[in-house]
Amino acid sequence: MDFDDLMAQAQALQDKVSKAQEELSKTRVRGISANGGCIMDMSGKYDLLGVKINEDILSCGADTVAEIFMDAYKDAKTKADALIDRVMGNATNDMKISE
Repeated sequence: MDFDDLMAQAQALQDKVSKAQEELSKTRVRGISANGGCIMDMSGKYDLLGVKINEDILSCGADTVAEIFMDAYKDAKTKADALIDRVMGNATNDMKISE
């Protein structure tokens, strides 16, 4: 493989990764905890897009509300992680970038 072919492949990969990152920024995931007591929307790039807290959980006390909030965040982040793995895996054709 000559240098020009290698550079063309690198540019194509960079273009795919850029498109994947754009897709991630436009995609929403939703984290839910406490049976809908807290719903958190996050982009595929971990940007927090919105939080809804059901008034029923507010009477549970600050520590419990904080725990419910964190559970919704963890759920959203887990879903975002899976989305990132899928989208970036497709962009790189599951190529191992580092070991």
